[in-house]
Amino acid sequence: MKKVEIVEVGLRDGLQNEKRVIANDVKVEMALRLADAGVRRMEIAAFVRADKIPQMAGSKEVTEKVLSLQKQKKISQNVIFSALVPNEKGMQEALATGVKEVAVFASCTESFSQANINCSIEESFERFKPVFQIAKKNKIKVRGYLSVCFGCPYEGDVPAKKVVELAVRLFKMGCYEISIGDTIGVATPEQVQQLFGKLKKRIPVKKLAGHFHDTRGTALANILMAYEHGIKVFDASLGGLGGCPYAPGSAGNVATEDVIYMFRGMNVETGLKIEKYIELNHWMSGNMQKELPSKVSKAGLFQARPFKTKGVV
Repeated sequence: MKKVEIVEVGLRDGLQNEKRVIANDVKVEMALRLADAGVRRMEIAAFVRADKIPQMAGSKEVTEKVLSLQKQKKISQNVIFSALVPNEKGMQEALATGVKEVAVFASCTESFSQANINCSIEESFERFKPVFQIAKKNKIKVRGYLSVCFGCPYEGDVPAKKVVELAVRLFKMGCYEISIGDTIGVATPEQVQQLFGKLKKRIPVKKLAGHFHDTRGTALANILMAYEHGIKVFDASLGGLGGCPYAPGSAGNVATEDVIYMFRGMNVETGLKIEKYIELNHWMSGNMQKELPSKVSKAGLFQARPFKTKGVV
């Protein structure tokens, strides 16, 4: 059977740009429900400055509680939880929680790097060095994110050559997987085809993932194009939650429910339970006091209904 992996990023990338601060116990419950819906890879926290990203202020408490519940076997032992770390300090904080996977993030343009993490691209890679050293020593896997791979809100078009160069650099540093991000949702299928075609020449395709935002409604088309070119791992967010605080005009991530629905119709297994995702969407909408963008959760699953004549002669 054909399969893909979905990395659920709703708890981190999904919530980081929200104005309404979500309580830690709600985040923990969300993690429990996502695991129950079949999620096996989940990013749940970011060890970043709380004054910059207030939603991530409870990362330590949330991570420790979720991992504790997993030890108590209230969450499947098969679920891999990860946390975002920008530097050595963040890595040390993540390490203290017992998390077994972390992610680092780099930008493909200097302007976005300065806006997002207040340093140059080169400085960001210097900050990664101790992260990889600590990770190796403690047998922690490191995933890499590359932002604005298809377009930058400050610099416009991004050369594919630069994206490939930085992706190769992350791979050589020790990232087991590199997620290629359309941070502001400007990519088109043709761009996706061209960029992943170039990336595959330098990095094994199984080490690449796609991270698409649905700002302009092209995320599913881009995921389909990437899938047809060998990409089998995709980031997605419950309900389409998300958006980067430092990327003007960026809307949410692609909704996990919508991705599940598309692949299910293609007979591609995701391992995720769409009915439970729809229930979770409505539960989370109540907690956030707003409707989430997912189209599938709004429309529901397709079901034909008996036709009843109105009796018009």
